[in-house]
Amino acid sequence: QVQLVESGGGLVQAGGSLRLSCAASGLIFSRNAMGWFRQAPGEEREFVASISWLGISTDYVDSVKGRFTISRDNAKNTVYLQMNSLKPEDTAVYSCAARGGEMSQFPSDYAAWGQGTQVTVSS
Repeated sequence: QVQLVESGGGLVQAGGSLRLSCAASGLIFSRNAMGWFRQAPGEEREFVASISWLGISTDYVDSVKGRFTISRDNAKNTVYLQMNSLKPEDTAVYSCAARGGEMSQFPSDYAAWGQGTQVTVSS
């Protein structure tokens, strides 16, 4: 069965950095586009970033462009989200997701999800 396990969340001050990791198993990782999404309390799940099979193409929500970087290591079945210049509005539970196809910004297009990791940015 497919498993996605996130790690790297935590509490950080505004302006700080965190690196999230998502380790995948039970799927042909190199044939899956990967995405990061976030959900703050009382809010809908929001697209953050996605990356294509080979990592050639990436996509970001406007609010994180220039601050966040998504990358992947297909040899390690792992996708990363480097988050710099964090802001209090970045506070949310961050989840990774896998899709056996092209990148997408829509959560409904992703078949597998991790349980998420909490990111809290203090002001």
